[in-house]
Amino acid sequence: MAINNPYAMYQNNSVNTSTPGELTLMLYNGCLKFIHQAKRALEQGNIEEKNIATQKAQAIVNELVVTLDRSVPISENMTVLYEFVNHRLIEGNIKNDNKMYDEAAEIITEFRDTWKQVIQINRSKQYANMDGI
Repeated sequence: MAINNPYAMYQNNSVNTSTPGELTLMLYNGCLKFIHQAKRALEQGNIEEKNIATQKAQAIVNELVVTLDRSVPISENMTVLYEFVNHRLIEGNIKNDNKMYDEAAEIITEFRDTWKQVIQINRSKQYANMDGI
């Protein structure tokens, strides 16, 4: 089946041509997008939309846990934080509490911003190495 929507084609191509680091960054951004959608839906009283957005954010958090490199010692600490985020999303959804969504978003934002810095540092190193060629 052909994709006729140019935006959908762009999104598909960006996922297919991204590095693993860029894909992780996309996951963080997607998670934040769904947390914000859940908060907005809660504020608007749209419980079904809040629930769907929360479940999408949780699915991304679960994917981030699954893709952790367990050979790296910090992965255990990250797992604990991801579990905390997941718990906050569940509690925010059950209790209709935007503060819990805020806590989850704050941690994911920290991870995202740190990950973005790692990507930029790696790119700088790659380009520096290319200059010597």
